[in-house]
Amino acid sequence: MKVSGTEQTQRNQQRSQGFTLVEMLLVLVILAALAAVVVPKFAGRSKQAKVTAAKTEIATLETALDSFEVDNGYYPKGGGGLADLVIQPSNAPDWRGPYIKRGVPKDPWGNDYIYEYPGRRNTGGYDLSSYGPDGRAGGDDDITNWNQTK
Repeated sequence: MKVSGTEQTQRNQQRSQGFTLVEMLLVLVILAALAAVVVPKFAGRSKQAKVTAAKTEIATLETALDSFEVDNGYYPKGGGGLADLVIQPSNAPDWRGPYIKRGVPKDPWGNDYIYEYPGRRNTGGYDLSSYGPDGRAGGDDDITNWNQTK
């Protein structure tokens, strides 16, 4: 049976309209190889960015705490802690806050910053820290406002 030229052309067009399974698998293998190279390079950047964000936020909180101290003659103490930077405590008649515009922030891992006054490590001042990625005190990943010796 002889196929006319028109029918042959239609068959060729029907075959060339889609991708074969081999072509699809080849594209997936290439994408997986690219992902295997690119993803690890950027994975470490996320942790580094969060550590930098925590250090920056601690510096911002230090500025707010120092402003509070200049206005009131003392650093926030007791249960109020960092909240005294946003809401005026009853024993601060010269309060000129809020010293932080968006409320007391959490660290990049969603935990509260740890504030202690008087400080155990910064005698005469305050200790301000984040437990870092692991969320636990101690270890090399804590971000603090004091010098840590290793």
